[in-house]
Amino acid sequence: MLAEALEHLVRGIVSNPDDVVVKDLDLRRGRMLEVRVHPEDVGKVIGRQGRTATALRTVVSALGGREQVRVDFVDVDVVQAAVVATTADPGRTTRATSSRSS
Repeated sequence: MLAEALEHLVRGIVSNPDDVVVKDLDLRRGRMLEVRVHPEDVGKVIGRQGRTATALRTVVSALGGREQVRVDFVDVDVVQAAVVATTADPGRTTRATSSRSS
């Protein structure tokens, strides 16, 4: 229920709603909702000074009640770079970095 609600909210914010993916993950540290959006929409989801991301986290925590749920916004470029780096040289353990300039 939380993943569907978060996905609905994020789809209303972004320009590319078909690219929104929310994964519900059960980790050792608890439950996490991982949000992936089109690279052009990352700024819209995070918002100025993180206000939109904070608001989304607040809504999810209110819907979750006593359950502790983390919400993580993943930049697709960084994930793809990490996948390319690990598949190119599986024995290498360096961390991939984004190709975007700061």
